Amino acid sequence: MTRKPLAETIATAAAGAALAGGLGSLLGVALPAAVVGGLNGAISGRRRIYDWGSTKGVAAFAIDSTWSLTTTTAGLMAHGVAALRGDPRYSPELSERKNRHVYGRGFQPRKGFAITLGNVVNGAGDVSHPRRAKLVTDHEDVHVWQARWFGPSYPVLYVGWMIGGGVAGVLVWATARRDQPLTKVVESCAYYLNPFEWWAYSRDDHWPPHGKVDQLGWKRPAVRSFASFR
Repeated sequence: MTRKPLAETIATAAAGAALAGGLGSLLGVALPAAVVGGLNGAISGRRRIYDWGSTKGVAAFAIDSTWSLTTTTAGLMAHGVAALRGDPRYSPELSERKNRHVYGRGFQPRKGFAITLGNVVNGAGDVSHPRRAKLVTDHEDVHVWQARWFGPSYPVLYVGWMIGGGVAGVLVWATARRDQPLTKVVESCAYYLNPFEWWAYSRDDHWPPHGKVDQLGWKRPAVRSFASFR
């Protein structure tokens, strides 16, 4: 490790621990919070993910170390899984100064699907392919920032929709869409129609996605795609 990354690692770890510990002290969990903030700072500082030259980068670090500490903890778990798997295919080109970590493999419950926990994108696949790189920059990065903006409510809202949507999907299939496989209707209601996914797929200029049951749920994109701004 050269001197510059070492200095950034130490400084980011110390600042992360201080911010998280300060917040944790208000909730009676100063030590565990400081450990999470420090570990995130150390890993992120070593890999130089935060763009310190921009307001966005400073805000990303501050939020990761405070308001979204819950999802940052989940991100640390993803780092652990990636380390245990071996050859997680970390992508420096999509991570350094991008305010996120990107693994080609890592924690990947469903083959072929990427998943984002906190500031860690997992299962990005072969990011040398333009489509997989765009999946990271235009879809998964939306989830990174959703986790930051919504903080501790993000996993509750996301998982809550999946559970409620799953139940709704069974009812929709039983009453109106028995021409489609049950699993596809449930997946459409629980996953594709999840507002957080609708938002991310729309930003990726990929709405409606191929896996969603036709004519079920939202017809139009939630927001303009990033491609439309370029």
